[in-house]
Parts: sequence; structure tokens; C-alpha cells
Amino acid sequence: MARHDEFDLLVGSRPGRRRKRLRRTQRRRRLVIWAALVGAGALALFLAAGFGAGAALSMTCSLSSLRPVDIGSNSFIYAANGSLLGTIPAERNREPVPLSHMSRWLPRATVAVEDRRFYQHGGIDYVGILRALLADVKAGKIVEGGSTIDQQLVRNLYIGSQRTFQRKVKEACLAIKLSDRWSKNRILATYLNTVYYGNRAYGVEAAAETYFSKHARNLSLPQAALIAGLPQAPSVYDPLHNPAGALSRRAAVLEAMLVNGDISSREYRWAMRQPLGLVPGSVYTTIRQPYFFSYVIDQLESVYGANTVREGGLRVYTTIEPKLQAEANHAIRATLYERDDPASAIVSVQPGTGAIRAMTAVVPGHPSNQYNLAAQSTREAGSTFKPFVLAAAIEQGMDPDSTYYTSAPFTCTSGPWCAADYAAGKPWTVTTYEHTYAGTISVTEATLLSDNTVYAQLTLDVGPRNVWNMARKLGVDLTQKPTASIGLGFESVSPLEMAAAYATFASGGIYATPTAIRTVILPGGKVDKLWTKPQARRVLPADVAWKVNQVLALNALEGTGAGSGDGVHPDAGKTGTTEDNADAWYVGYTRDLSTAVWMGYIRGEIPMLDVHGETVAGATFSVPIWHLFMTAAEKGVPARPFITPAKPPVYTYFVHHSYGYLLLPPAPPAPKLARPPKPVKLRPPTPLQQAILAAH
Repeated sequence: MARHDEFDLLVGSRPGRRRKRLRRTQRRRRLVIWAALVGAGALALFLAAGFGAGAALSMTCSLSSLRPVDIGSNSFIYAANGSLLGTIPAERNREPVPLSHMSRWLPRATVAVEDRRFYQHGGIDYVGILRALLADVKAGKIVEGGSTIDQQLVRNLYIGSQRTFQRKVKEACLAIKLSDRWSKNRILATYLNTVYYGNRAYGVEAAAETYFSKHARNLSLPQAALIAGLPQAPSVYDPLHNPAGALSRRAAVLEAMLVNGDISSREYRWAMRQPLGLVPGSVYTTIRQPYFFSYVIDQLESVYGANTVREGGLRVYTTIEPKLQAEANHAIRATLYERDDPASAIVSVQPGTGAIRAMTAVVPGHPSNQYNLAAQSTREAGSTFKPFVLAAAIEQGMDPDSTYYTSAPFTCTSGPWCAADYAAGKPWTVTTYEHTYAGTISVTEATLLSDNTVYAQLTLDVGPRNVWNMARKLGVDLTQKPTASIGLGFESVSPLEMAAAYATFASGGIYATPTAIRTVILPGGKVDKLWTKPQARRVLPADVAWKVNQVLALNALEGTGAGSGDGVHPDAGKTGTTEDNADAWYVGYTRDLSTAVWMGYIRGEIPMLDVHGETVAGATFSVPIWHLFMTAAEKGVPARPFITPAKPPVYTYFVHHSYGYLLLPPAPPAPKLARPPKPVKLRPPTPLQQAILAAH
């Protein structure tokens, strides 16, 4: 009766609910005891059958016959100087490291709390299983697991976590074979690199970076104990969201280490007093140079596929120079500093190799812009396309210094490129940007003046398809068919394409496919030879490139590109402005770098008529940006002249054709005299003169 009275007192005003709760607790305890007895019986059978030696299990339990679960690992991308640009996170955030790169406390803490007899058993710990069963019976619930580190590794690597009897038997069998085949250090290292520590972190290196922003080798005793305690229930002991639970679990790990003899009482007391000291890491989320980083991912995925890149554990060493990246950003920001200024992009490529040394863009007022204006965005090229016409003409034998055209408004009326439009009442008429004309001038002079009327005529003489083919040879991806106006730059191009195309002139006619990658180390440590050599080929005769360099160098000195150079390094280049002032360019080069600068609004087709009080053209802002960047980039670099060919170019007679008419200026009026001339009075002819006139 006394026990009944005490029970009534405990249940108070809700006897039914308390009674049900008590019955559930008693049932759960009976189930745990029953499970313990069954487990103990099964263990006894295994022991009786000699399961511990592994001989009794002749079932198909072979490590070589099983395919490991693909757990993947992060890929890392580095700049040319070895600094980390960012991480391509795998679905499971993981970065394997050897035991020698882990804090000495990590293996000790893990063994102490997960499998204290790890170095004594052969894959299955029968003593540990019995101890766990007794602890569970005593507590009336599951409080301790009996799986060894070997079993957990097999579960993680090979057979997954499905809860079936067949899986448990196979797990035990494989754990024994794994213990026979692998050393204890290998098993422990593999486990520490694959187990889940919460917050997407797989392996101790990812966990150390996630929770403490440091490498696993630098973890202190309390930090290592915290991480070692997470695998049992990562979400329950998550230190970022449940600090109290994490501290409690850390204390349990430290106590296990003390009992196991891994730490002294003094070390235990010191570690227990330490705060969590979390420093959440950003190494797996911070991306430096985002435009370039996204371009690298595109290149990798085009070769290896998206899945390999995301799960491949690649180490990617790139061509980018962080110093040049900083100088490119500075050059843009120092020139376009107002919040409502247009955007600008810079790409700089090494002639001959195609190595991308700088790739960046600045969008004032929109720092979070994700669109790669340097590589993905294409805009009309304007007059930066004219060097392709020049190169095609020189290749056909034209001497730009001695070939003359008339600078005047030009209307194309005939020939295969214009006749149909003219007959349809849509004549193609060309004027210059400033509506001023120079009369008869050479092609070289027309280049310095960026004269559209001369280059329209030259394009028709060279052949628009030949100009189109030249641009394609120089790496410009033209998707539209050639038209009469191709030479004036109505085609859309990207800054990356233009930098690589002009680099061909700087390298003496060698085009190199632009690349962001110089080395890829595969997961097994093998270097992929695909990236070791530049993809370069000759696309222009050396003498043609040399003559283009001469003309564009003169343009950089006296023409529309005046003011671009630093006065030390020979440079060449060409400006470009679209018809409605929506895009402005300067593409120029030295022997060391070919750099394209683009400027415009990201929404496109917005005229830049009032930027800092000026109407924007290629020379107004793009040239100063190019100058600032290249002056800094070339500082301390020895000056080198452009490549001189073994033989000078051979010019032939270049045929002019007539495809329309030029609106020539009217002839000047005759001068007016001060007084009109007096009329001449003629005498009548004599009879003799009359006779002579009649005879004729």
C-alpha cells in the first residue's frame, strides 16, 4: 500500500497520463533487456563458431569485390603565386590529410571516445560489445554503441548505413578482413578523413576549418576533444547551434582520454576550463577573384565534366597574378569612381602562351554583380575590329603606307555585298565618328584617324569574308555571317577574345588559346599533362604581324591611342567606340601583355553621353584605364621591342574597286573680279577675209 500511496502522490491530478508514461518506460526497458539478451546470444554463437578468427565466414565477403561509396572531396584553386583563390565544394565538404598533418590529440581523443580497445582487437571488439550491452541495460536505453572504428569505416566507405541484419553481418566480416589487410594507422587515418562532423564537414581537416578556422594539425587539446566528440550525434552536439551540448560532449571525451591514460589530470583540468573558442571558418565559402574563379570552373567542367569537378578532389594551379588583379581593379576604380558610372572590365593575356594574368570587372554601385563581364559578356567591337581588316589586307600584299583612299562620306551601291540592299532602297552609307574628312590619305593615316569611310572601302576591297576568316583565325568567335560592315566592328566580342586576338600580333603571328590553368593535380597525385603546354599555333606570317605592329604602335603614339604608353615599354593598340556611344574600348599590347579594356553599362545599349561631364569614346576613359593598369603591370619589367621578322613583307599591286560613290566636297567658286571686263568691239571682215572664210 505504501508504494501505491507514493505512486498516487507522484501522479497528482493526472494519474492516467503518468500511468501510461510509466508503462511505456517499463516496456522500453524490457525491450532493451530483450535486445541485449539476443545480442549476447548472437555474440556467443559467433564466438562458438570461431567468428573472431574470420575463418567461419566463408561467405562472399571480399574487400576487392566491393565498390567504395563515392564520398568525394573538395577541389582547390590556387593563383600563380600559390595563394588560395577558393574552393569548389564537394557535396560533402572534405579535404583528406595524413595523420602527420593532424594534431596529436585528434587520434587519441577519437580512439578514447569511439573505440578504446582499437589497438588490441582485430576489427570486432567483443569486450566492447558486452560492455555496451550492459550499459544500455543499466540505463534502460541505448547509451553506448559497440561498433569499432573498423566497423564504422566499413560502413562509411563500402556498404552505407542501411539497418538490416545482412548489412550488420557483412559489416562485421569486412571489418575483420580490413583489420587483417590494413595497418591500424591507415584505418584510423581513413576514418578521420571520412567521418561526418556536422555542418557539411567530412573529415578532421574540414571540421577544423569549419569550427576553428585552422588546419587540423594546429588544433589544441580542447579543440581536438570537441571535434572528436561530434561523430556520435553531429546535430545534437553542434557547437554552432548548441554550445552547451557541445561542452558537455567535450567533457565526456576529455574524461575518456583521462581514463585511457592519454592526458594527465593537470591537462584534463586545464582543458575543462577552456571556453569553446569557436572561430567559424570561411575558407570553403570565400572566393577571391570571383570572375576569374567562375571562368576556371567553366574550363575544368568542359574537360572533366561537372561531377568530377564537384567531387574530384582536384588541386588546380592557375595563371592569374593577384598583384595584377589588384592593379586592374585599382585602375578602374581610380577612373570610374562615381556610384552611377558605367561598368568596366579588364582582361590581360600573355602573348605566346595565352596565360590569363588578369581578369576582373567593376560595376559601380553593384558590387555583388555575378555576371562575368570579362569573359561571358559580348559587346560590339567598334573600331577595335579594324586591325583585323588591316591584317587581312597586308596578308594580300597591301602596303598601308603607300595605299591611298579618299576620306569622304561613302555609299555602297554595287557588288555582291551592297547591290541587293541598294536596290531595295536601303543603301549602306558610312560617315566618320566626328563627321570630319581628310580627303586622300593612306591606310596608315586612316588607322590613326580611325576613319570609317576608308575602312569601309578597304573592307570591300579585301573581302568581308576574308576579314571574317581573319577574325576567326585570331580566336574571335563570330556566329553571324559576314556582311559589308564587318570591318567597322558591328560584331559582338568579349574582352577576353580581343585580348587574345591582339596578343597574336605581339607574339609575331602566334595565336595561343587563352587559358586560366597551368597545372591540374588529380586526386591520386598525378599531374594531368593536358595543361602543361600552351595550345599555340601560327596563324599569321611574321612579316604581316610586324607591319600591323608598326601601324598600331604609331596609333598608340600619335593616333587615337595617344597617352596609353608608359614611355618605357613599346606598345601598340587601337581604340573603339560604338555608333551610339554605348561601348568604349581600348585594346593594346606590349611584348609581355595584351590587355583589353571595355567600358559600358551592364544593361547595354545605353549611350554614355555624360560621364564626368564628357561624351565617352575609346580615348576618353578606356585609354587612361589601360595606361594606369599597364604602367603598374610593367613596372620593373625589362622593355622589349616587338619581334622583327627574318624577311620584310613583300607588297604587291593592291587593286582598288568601285563599289559605290563618294560624296566629294563641291569645287570652290570662281573668284569675283572688282570690275567687269569691257566688251570687245570687232571690226567687220575685209572682202579678202570674207573670201577666205567662204572657202572654208
